[in-house]
Amino acid sequence: MVKANKEIEADVMTALNKFNKTYEQRDMEGVLSYLIPDLDVIVIGTGPDEERIGIDEIRLQLERDWSQTDVTSIEIMRHMISAAGKVAWITADIVFHARSGGQDIDLPSRLTAVLELRGKRWLIAQWHVSIPAAGQKEGYSFPV
Repeated sequence: MVKANKEIEADVMTALNKFNKTYEQRDMEGVLSYLIPDLDVIVIGTGPDEERIGIDEIRLQLERDWSQTDVTSIEIMRHMISAAGKVAWITADIVFHARSGGQDIDLPSRLTAVLELRGKRWLIAQWHVSIPAAGQKEGYSFPV
């Protein structure tokens, strides 16, 4: 693994922050413009049925996300970005902020994403969010 230089890290964070802003604004075409337009672009969410491959499936997931919430945003916390050539990857602690069913929700999560430099833009090829296992105590490798 090679830690990304400051320029790549800044460019990747700019792309991710713009992606997050378009998500928050519920700008469908804006969100999709930050994804590679390839058939194997993939977004994996926290739900058991949230494995979306291809732009059409991702579009359906975004519509579902937004239909079930009044407000959404993604906050990137601690993160590490590495890169090799035209590929960069990030691991990060994030918080999804949402309002659903009249309740405010803050969902601490983990993000891994792979981005590819296409022309002058970093685009997301893979996005995977997970939630730490409920009931798993610190120091234990499995929830028991």
